[in-house]
Amino acid sequence: MHLYIVSGLALLAGFYMAWNIGANDVANAMGTSVGSKAVTLKKAILIAAIFEFTGAFFVGSHVTSTISKGIVDPMLFKSVPQEFVLGMLASLLAASIWLQVATYLGWPVSTTHSIVGAVVGFGIVSKGLSAIEWGKLITIVLSWIVSPICGAVISYLMFRWVTKYILATEYPAAATRKYAPFLVGMVAFIITLSVVYKGLKLKLPLPEAIIVAFAVAVVVGLFVKFLVFGVQRSPRGAMRERLLETEELFKYLQLATACFMAFAHGANDVANATGPMAGIFTTITKGIVVSKAYVPAWILFLGGMGIVVGLATWGYRVIETVGKRITHITPSRGFCAEFGCATTVLVCSKLGLPISTTHTLVGSVIGVGMARGLEALNLKVIRQIVNSWIITIPFTAGLCVFILAILKAIFL
Repeated sequence: MHLYIVSGLALLAGFYMAWNIGANDVANAMGTSVGSKAVTLKKAILIAAIFEFTGAFFVGSHVTSTISKGIVDPMLFKSVPQEFVLGMLASLLAASIWLQVATYLGWPVSTTHSIVGAVVGFGIVSKGLSAIEWGKLITIVLSWIVSPICGAVISYLMFRWVTKYILATEYPAAATRKYAPFLVGMVAFIITLSVVYKGLKLKLPLPEAIIVAFAVAVVVGLFVKFLVFGVQRSPRGAMRERLLETEELFKYLQLATACFMAFAHGANDVANATGPMAGIFTTITKGIVVSKAYVPAWILFLGGMGIVVGLATWGYRVIETVGKRITHITPSRGFCAEFGCATTVLVCSKLGLPISTTHTLVGSVIGVGMARGLEALNLKVIRQIVNSWIITIPFTAGLCVFILAILKAIFL
């Protein structure tokens, strides 16, 4: 096997995967902010680029599973490391191609499910049906149901609460200033706890993780109270003007939530590109297959840059679907959707329930739309999105088999 050529292909495939993560998945953080006009698309791309890269490079995991979600045991390839390398390369390429197709069509799909589907194809064609952990695969399929429903329910309830205690009051802007520090503090607590306890595997005990998350929440809450909403204004104007002022205030809340989500996304999901890439380089340099690979800083940098470039070049396509095509989004609705998404990802992950950030956010956007009635939703777009979720795993599995056959014919 031509190791230098394969190494070069692995670099390109890893960057290509990261590019597609940026193009498709970053809508999780910024889609509703752009849809509600809290920020322009250009500003959203700039903000997301900063927080995504920061999360990916500085806080991204240095130790990652070589095969995502334990669908296939890497040790099955202990005696055939060359086949493992080509399988990982084929998996990266298959997942990336599917993500690019989905992004072109404006479909928000799960990057994790894309790489998992590719690995399933690789495992079956190399080691047979018995190589697949079917129980884990079934839990992933269940996430198509669990993720959007949980996100929809929490976002629906949150928007009902915001409507009752803020939007429906006589002076909604004053109510927003009253509750804003607590709302943003809750989001900061949830996402920080998700990052330090669940996402990065820092192995912090739960009490310590809670203390860190609480400290971040207090700092963020105080910042919002005294620096963002420090100037109190007397209520003025008709009810419509008061509501417009309230939505302007919610833009700050929504943007703060989006920044947290972008940071957490970069830290967690960059592993879908860096994990297989690190597995390939570890196998090539050491000549053995490992179940977990060390990810050097330069691979994290490459992954972070790939996410930023993907976001800047094609990110607008899926952002438009999430932010504009499912339902009409205002800053208050966008905040509730992002709150529902962040809460669902943390709670369901800790309960051991299968979860997908992409599916959760789409469900959350649907939830705030349902709070205004079914007619507020674009059912045609929702059907297209759900169909794309269903075909993700079988499509990437079949494509991986095809690509692997080509790579074997060339290099083995």
